[in-house]
Amino acid sequence: MSKKPASIIMIPARMASTRLPGKPLADILGAPMIVHVWRRACEADAGPVVVACAEPEIADAVTAAGGRAVLTSPDLPSGSDRIFAALEAVDPDGRFDTVVNLQGDLPTIDPVAIHAALKPLADPEVDIATLVALIADAEERDDPNVVKAVVALAPDADTGRALYFSRCPVPWGEGAHYHHIGIYAYRRAALARFVKLPPGILEKRERLEQLRALENGMRIDAALVETVPFGVDTQSDLERARMVLAAQRAGGPSQGTRA
Repeated sequence: MSKKPASIIMIPARMASTRLPGKPLADILGAPMIVHVWRRACEADAGPVVVACAEPEIADAVTAAGGRAVLTSPDLPSGSDRIFAALEAVDPDGRFDTVVNLQGDLPTIDPVAIHAALKPLADPEVDIATLVALIADAEERDDPNVVKAVVALAPDADTGRALYFSRCPVPWGEGAHYHHIGIYAYRRAALARFVKLPPGILEKRERLEQLRALENGMRIDAALVETVPFGVDTQSDLERARMVLAAQRAGGPSQGTRA
């Protein structure tokens, strides 16, 4: 009997975006943004890569680049729902027991970070794994657009249990604060349970989907990484991504991060 594959990487993508409509197909150095993310995921070599699309034009762009795409309902409420629908379509027999949810607007993501997101799942008690990075300054700490993770991270440890997530600068007192990076690695059973749960009280208050898991007793652990990849949400973000990737192509810095 062949060994069960460890993981599959799913990239949710949809054309609707309040601040940058059609961003999966935004051109970056001659290729759509979603293709850049797909390429980074392939470079991670952490399992097959599938783009879970809400629209056929995204699927066409991915398949034209040599990737695999699955069409899902445009009415699905979240990326988690979209990757689970795609997972059920491509793997109905349950061969893959670990699912990485990689956001489709991270064209500068370091493939090493994808591997790091899998590390906490080495502990069988962990349901969901994610990433954090050390917050550099007070401005970043106090920005409500930066999600903070309260992580029980021992000195010299690079993984720890996530106890809460907030837009507020938590926890109180002296010590490190951690910037949450929205990349997740789910045990398949945990993802199947998560998408069936109703939105939680704290999830709706903070507008943070991961709190649904914590409210329902699921365990999330986080791995510490050095840099925060930036997401493309606006035209200025897109211009920055173009500059970062152009610099990489010319032999410059290898990772696009926060300013």
